[in-house]
Amino acid sequence: MNDIADHGVRFGRIAPMVPVKDIGRALDFYTRVLGFTKTFENGNPVGFMILERDQGELHLTLQPTHKAAVFNVAHLLVDDVDALHAVCKQHGVRIIKSLQDKDYGLRAFVFEDPDGNRIDVGQVI
Repeated sequence: MNDIADHGVRFGRIAPMVPVKDIGRALDFYTRVLGFTKTFENGNPVGFMILERDQGELHLTLQPTHKAAVFNVAHLLVDDVDALHAVCKQHGVRIIKSLQDKDYGLRAFVFEDPDGNRIDVGQVI
């Protein structure tokens, strides 16, 4: 299918919605390890948060019965993948796929957050 839907609408940012079993634990991980900042929360108790860092945005949603997928749920492009890989290792983050240069032009690795969500991290080489 080569038809392109040209409806005149321009798309802006798109943010992944990441399900978590414990929103406080997830907030701690994404702020302490990855350096995100919470910019919004909703609910009592809190069931939804928006986290931001630089141009990246991540939405956390409380799902107490969440079972992690066996595939990547988000892709994060950074300007220093080696540094982020080192930070993840320093904090004991589980690395699913080791840091390596890919034939499609990225240096990349995959880590798992405390809820088992897999995040693919890459840098253009």
